[in-house]
Amino acid sequence: MRLKSLLILFALATCWTASAQNLEPKPADSYFQPFAPLEAPKPHKHFLKEGDRLAICGDSITEQKMYSRIMETYLTVCAPELNVSVRQYGWSGEKAPGFLNRMTNDCLRFNPTVATTCYGMNDHEYRAYQDRIGNAYRANSTAIVESFKAHGVRVIQGSPGCVGKRPTWVGDTNATVLDLNLNLCQLRNIGIEIAQAEKVGFADVFWPMLTSGQAAQARYGANYAIAGKDGVHPGWAGHLVMAYAFLHAFGLDGQVGTFSVDLRSKTAKASEGHDLLGFDNGELRITSHRYPFCAGNGDPSRDDNIRSGTFLVPFQEELNRLMLVVKHADAKSYEVTWGDQKQTFTGDQLTKGINLAKEFTQNPFCEAFAKVDEAVAAKQAFETKQIKEMFHGTAGKTDMEGTVAKTEPERDQLVAAIKSAFVPVTHTIKIVPQ
Repeated sequence: MRLKSLLILFALATCWTASAQNLEPKPADSYFQPFAPLEAPKPHKHFLKEGDRLAICGDSITEQKMYSRIMETYLTVCAPELNVSVRQYGWSGEKAPGFLNRMTNDCLRFNPTVATTCYGMNDHEYRAYQDRIGNAYRANSTAIVESFKAHGVRVIQGSPGCVGKRPTWVGDTNATVLDLNLNLCQLRNIGIEIAQAEKVGFADVFWPMLTSGQAAQARYGANYAIAGKDGVHPGWAGHLVMAYAFLHAFGLDGQVGTFSVDLRSKTAKASEGHDLLGFDNGELRITSHRYPFCAGNGDPSRDDNIRSGTFLVPFQEELNRLMLVVKHADAKSYEVTWGDQKQTFTGDQLTKGINLAKEFTQNPFCEAFAKVDEAVAAKQAFETKQIKEMFHGTAGKTDMEGTVAKTEPERDQLVAAIKSAFVPVTHTIKIVPQ
């Protein structure tokens, strides 16, 4: 078996060397030496357009409705000016050809303008890489992209994630975890080639998950499972990494807002999306019409919470910046109170700017944020039911158009509930010298 793995590695290394493309930087850990991940394409800035209709397509990992939920909640509250609507199309056990066969009936009928795909986990058959696996994945993934493009849909070709251990349903009982991840890495590379050939975007799920997962185990212990306890289906930390990959691919600027204070002139201002109600005695009063993403206060050493994932990728720094910048902060330190929470920062820190979304895990937005997130979860749960049970059940087989007409009003109510939950938040920030 070792000889077989070495031959596979040699063949892949030869192929990648011949491609003469740049590779992603690799951690110093010897575990990564067999991998040759092609350099991921840079994201297109402002990929999303106002009023886009986003289709999130994938297998059981998408059907978990976790990374898709993070994405929709983020777009709803952090970038409301885009007014992006979302549908998720996860289907357990699905391969790329499975979605290709149903995309007209289930997805294209709703006229998406943007689509993300996340296939490859099942397509890799849970075995060591074979050319037939790569050829099938390439052909079917390309066909999906081309079908979307033919209908005017802008596409983000997403890579599969990684595996953390051999799942119980492994296709080849002799395949090691290394064999499986090398296979998935090759499908990732094929996805990059598809994105470049078809001139679409690319979301790198695999490499950030693999590298951050190894780093998390080194930091927190071997039980930290970026790919989930079964080795395939991630918990919340892994799904945050996945959501980051797709949101990063959208080229979002991540600037939720900036509150600027000048302590010498006793003036303040707030950026777009936030109304300054007043500033006196070091206290800002603001009404905000966009939220930071509230990642919660979960234990970073556990893989079952979103906050842990924010320590693995630059989510807060790149996508979730709600900044407080203070000029003429001449005191050595200041106590900053935001809602019910207090923290101390140096004058230099405040002058450079602190990211409130990162520093205050509990803040005045958390309650409102949770209501929006719960409404998103309810809508996405219905979307799975609508597609799998209704469209592909007896009702859909009997009268597809009638089933669509009957089920859409229920979904419309769930969409309206999200909009109703997203309300302005009035909050205060107090800055007191120590």
